[in-house]
Order: sequence, then structure tokens, then C-alpha cells
Amino acid sequence: MTKSRVRLEPGWRAQLDDQFSEPYMTGLRSWLLQRAKEGVEIYPPPAQWFSAFDMTPFDDVRIVILGQDPYHGPGQAHGMCFSVLPGVRIPPSLLNIYKELESDLRIPRATHGYLESWAKQGVFLLNSVLTVERGQAAAHQNRGWEQFTDVVIDKLANNTDNTVFMLWGSYARKKGQMIDTNRHLVLQCAHPSPLSVRGFTGCKHFSKANDYLKQHGRQPVDWQLPATVAV
Repeated sequence: MTKSRVRLEPGWRAQLDDQFSEPYMTGLRSWLLQRAKEGVEIYPPPAQWFSAFDMTPFDDVRIVILGQDPYHGPGQAHGMCFSVLPGVRIPPSLLNIYKELESDLRIPRATHGYLESWAKQGVFLLNSVLTVERGQAAAHQNRGWEQFTDVVIDKLANNTDNTVFMLWGSYARKKGQMIDTNRHLVLQCAHPSPLSVRGFTGCKHFSKANDYLKQHGRQPVDWQLPATVAV
């Protein structure tokens, strides 16, 4: 995970390039390589670790949705939190997000889980930890990714204005401590997981985000996903 081997959208590279030579990142890279040599199946594939950054350029970010770590089932994770590729069954957490959208904005539930349309509109779909192991939730926590994504949130908090941060669950809320609420909108509630969805249902974060963007002269997000998608 050296500077020369990590491909990032130019705006993100300008913000984050120095991080890839930091000891915590070189240590993380060595550990990930070792795990791969040991035959561990890591999700998503390395080429997709930074998909969220490529899909949503730094200068286009309007909303940040912060997840925890990637899905740990085969074929699910592809580098954008809560999203799965076309043809993959919609995970329970994402289904609960769709239910809230339907309640909040009367948007019918999508039949797929591919969130590219949101990402291309400036919804930055970031996980706190960018990799995981097959069948092992949180397997890569406390290995260095959190330090990297702390820097990501810090860059957004200090180099953008009137950005909406959606922090779902206690893990995400910890990241919100560095965000100036006079400069940005921070929306917090429980995680949409079936285990905590009661505290997520009724949050109305999608309408609140769009109202805030419009109040500050920014384009709202069309949360309706296309009926059909292709990668």
C-alpha cells in the first residue's frame, strides 16, 4: 500500500497522499499481505478497497454515510458501505435503509442493492474499516484502517462546508467528535442492522439531509435508485 501502488481520485490524493508512507499504513499493508499469504480470503478484493473514493471525488462530497466494516459474505463487499453489486441479494441492513427511505420520502424500495447512483451524486459511502475476512465480522478492526478513516473525516470536516454526516450506530458516532456542528450537519441514530433497527426507524435522515442542502444552496440528492443497473 505504497503511494505508487494506490490509485486515488486526484482530489482525494491531494488530501491523503502523505498517509500512505506513514508507519501505521505501511504496517497495515504488511499485515494484509501476510494474511493473504496465509490463504485468508479478504473482502473486498484489493482493487476495490478505495472504490468509494474513486466513485465520489473529494470536491463532490455533499453527504457522508459512515459504515463500520465491509460485508463479510462472498461477493458482497465492493468498497462502498452498505452497497452490494447487481445480482447480489439485498442485505438486511440495506433493506432497513430502503424501508426508512420509503417511510421518509415515499420512495419505493429498490430491487437491487447497488448504490452507485448515490455515490455519483456526492454521497460518500465510507466504511470505518476498509477490509474484512470471510465470515469474520470486524476481523480487521484495530489494525490501522480506523486511523486512516479518522484522517478522511478530518479532511472533510476541515476542508468542506455544509456537508451532511450521517452517523449510524455507536461506532460511527465516535467519528463525529471531530466534526464542527456549526459548519456541518451531523445526523446521528442507531445502526440500521436488524439488531438495532428500532432506533433507526423514523430517523428521517434523508429528508433532513436534503432540506439542509437546499437551505445552504447545495443540490439535494435524488435518493430514488434506478430500476436497473449494470457494472
